[in-house]
Amino acid sequence: MIKVLLFLTCSITGISTFTLSQEGDHLQELINGKEVYVQYCQSCHMEKGEGVEGLYPPLAKTSYLKNTKKIIDIILNGQLGEVTVNSKKYNTDMPAQSYLTDGQIADVLTYVRNSWGNKYPAITPVQVKGQRK
Repeated sequence: MIKVLLFLTCSITGISTFTLSQEGDHLQELINGKEVYVQYCQSCHMEKGEGVEGLYPPLAKTSYLKNTKKIIDIILNGQLGEVTVNSKKYNTDMPAQSYLTDGQIADVLTYVRNSWGNKYPAITPVQVKGQRK
């Protein structure tokens, strides 16, 4: 019953591309995270996290999202210089998104880490706050 309800809720809200790392535990964070992603990330990383070859790295099916501290740091402080994701090099700077709240950053990273073939633990606002300088 819970799986059916989760499926229907996800279908209604338009979130159909993620897998939950802990069944149903983070549904609201994923819904909120998708909203943040659409508003602030999708224009570069694209709707399905595929990125733009040579410009913006993909977020889909990548181990690059595994390092929690690193990806929180990228959101808070930006990314300068060359980065290799899925064996391809990208060299477009990403500006800091530190204006986002700790909750927004945690939600969007939880969404990305559990969408498009990724399956990593959720990130909490406490983790983000701990890295904010």
